[in-house]
Amino acid sequence: MPGAPIKIGYSLSLSGGLAANGQTARLAHEIWQERVNARGGLLGRQVQLVCVDDRSDAAAVTGVYESLLSEEKVDLLLGGYGNNSISPAMPIAIEHGKYLVGLMGLGVNIEFAYDRFFAMIPTGTDPNSALTAGFFAVAAKQTPLPKTVAIVAADAPFSKNPILGARANAVANGLEVVSETKYPLTTTDFGPFLDEAQQSSPDILFYCAYLNDSIGLIRAIADSDLDPTLVGGAMIGPQASAVQTQLGPALNGIVNYEYWLPTAAMNFPGVGELIADYQQHARGTSADALGYYVAPFAYAQLQVLEQAIEATGGLEDDALAEFTRSSTFSTVVGDVTFGRLGEWSVPRVLTVQFRGIGSSDIAEFAKPEARVVVAPTSYASGELAVTYRTAAGLR
Repeated sequence: MPGAPIKIGYSLSLSGGLAANGQTARLAHEIWQERVNARGGLLGRQVQLVCVDDRSDAAAVTGVYESLLSEEKVDLLLGGYGNNSISPAMPIAIEHGKYLVGLMGLGVNIEFAYDRFFAMIPTGTDPNSALTAGFFAVAAKQTPLPKTVAIVAADAPFSKNPILGARANAVANGLEVVSETKYPLTTTDFGPFLDEAQQSSPDILFYCAYLNDSIGLIRAIADSDLDPTLVGGAMIGPQASAVQTQLGPALNGIVNYEYWLPTAAMNFPGVGELIADYQQHARGTSADALGYYVAPFAYAQLQVLEQAIEATGGLEDDALAEFTRSSTFSTVVGDVTFGRLGEWSVPRVLTVQFRGIGSSDIAEFAKPEARVVVAPTSYASGELAVTYRTAAGLR
């Protein structure tokens, strides 16, 4: 009805294993809501975000979205954070023909090929490969040239796509994957899994992990006698302040992916102000202290929705989707256009190396030089320091 708030419904993992990133996204969304409503809302109506905690439980997501449509009577849906929250929502969105912009879902739409889905993630039209393309390209430029790769990954659905991409990137760069070791998500002692990987004496130790297991894997390699050239690759964890403050200097030498960092090359219009606002709001909350990884993309996610609504002058899902497919959006993470499966048309994944971290104080990680961007060249802030133990200060 005219004058009533525009209700946008979605789930986020505000508790459970993915809560650190879910809380961060929620805070960035709230900042957007405050700003847009202060400007008069959208279409002359205030905006109400209806966010439900899915508890990091993929099995709960379907029920959340069914309830949002049938009970909350939301006008629009929004996708949650990551595959865990987005993939289970896809069948509901498809059934109801809903426009859906998700946050950092890697390869979610490969299975569905749904033409009303879009993802705020800079992994391009080949997301599996893009996530670790820089990691393997940089590895292939080292002297002496690494030859072998051992994969150590969580035995969980989220690791499937990054592993496929890692294998393809290894082959493309003349590297051989000599082993693949899977561990249960309940693992607390990672030593035996590294011992298994070490049997092949790999030059590169490729990790694919969530937040808590990233901590265990990084501590395990630091405490071991393994001496690979490169360690890291596809860990969801080192980007988070909670992980950074637990590991501190143990992160030195680790090479991993990022999507945005406060470097001169990525100082897009509005992003500095957003980060400053976000960090002020984050004090004393469970959200990430710095917000570099999730906050800019969560805010940009709603900027896309906002610009589509304003351009089409309504809330019709088909019109919003058609506009989004063919338009360029001006966001705090730069200009964004979407490709055939709804992910960014041009990839922009950063490969970074942690260096020079002297303590567990979060201020150490706020410094741009704490994560040296080694790829792609257009955003690089330095070169890779090898080997892992040299960069980590362990020799």
